Amino acid sequence: MKIRFSKMHGLGNDFVVIDAVRQSLYLTPEQARRIADRHFGIGCDQILIVEPATRADVDFRYRIFNADGGEVEQCGNGARCFVRFVHDQGLTDKREIRVETSSGIIAPRLEADGEVTVDMGLPRCASAEIPFVSDSDAVVQPLQIGNHEIDISVVSMGNPHAVQVVADVAAAAVERDGPLIENHPRFPRRVNAGFMQVLDRHAIRLRVFERGAGETLACGTGACAAVVAGIRRGLLESPVRVSTRGGDLLVAWNGPDQPVAMTGPAVAVFAGEIEI
Repeated sequence: MKIRFSKMHGLGNDFVVIDAVRQSLYLTPEQARRIADRHFGIGCDQILIVEPATRADVDFRYRIFNADGGEVEQCGNGARCFVRFVHDQGLTDKREIRVETSSGIIAPRLEADGEVTVDMGLPRCASAEIPFVSDSDAVVQPLQIGNHEIDISVVSMGNPHAVQVVADVAAAAVERDGPLIENHPRFPRRVNAGFMQVLDRHAIRLRVFERGAGETLACGTGACAAVVAGIRRGLLESPVRVSTRGGDLLVAWNGPDQPVAMTGPAVAVFAGEIEI
């Protein structure tokens, strides 16, 4: 089976984007892993599938597969690439679209300057909604990893995040602690581990060890979760510039019952065809 694809990235968080509107597609987890493999496939953090809408109030359906072949609920950098892809491919002439995901509706908008703003919807912070095994919904919660304890804030942006504050993100034990947090038994569906350094009330540095992908150069939902966590902890005020290893995002959140807005770039790298 030959599949046409585009390679894209949002701040170095890279994707293989596949049009399943104009071509038929069924991917097994093994095939997804092969495509994502940086030596034997195309190479990416996630595979994004553009599908026809299944309901009248949206424009498209959006599916995401991590590099390990597992399907996940949401991807913020991917959402920005999604709207640029469907616009550049002529699948829509709308600059703002409504997209169905497994965790709800998102609304990415292509701005006049080429940046993309995504309405990421409402954050969820109750432990049961993450899900996170806890007897409270406290903003800061202890988590035992290895032989030490850390403080985390749990946030769902349609996918689960555990955010901790660190003194220096460059020196943070991301490779050591990231897998321990991701696979911690208190997170039944695993979790994305965020390491946040607060620079001032409107700026942070962030690294994220992503569930099923390892550390990526940027994580859009991770940036949103970190800002929500920081505002809830009284450390930040909206809007917040989030500096990742791949570049900067701007995240705005005006408090409970308000959606999170994320703005950043989406870049097409090349297009091709692969046989799987």
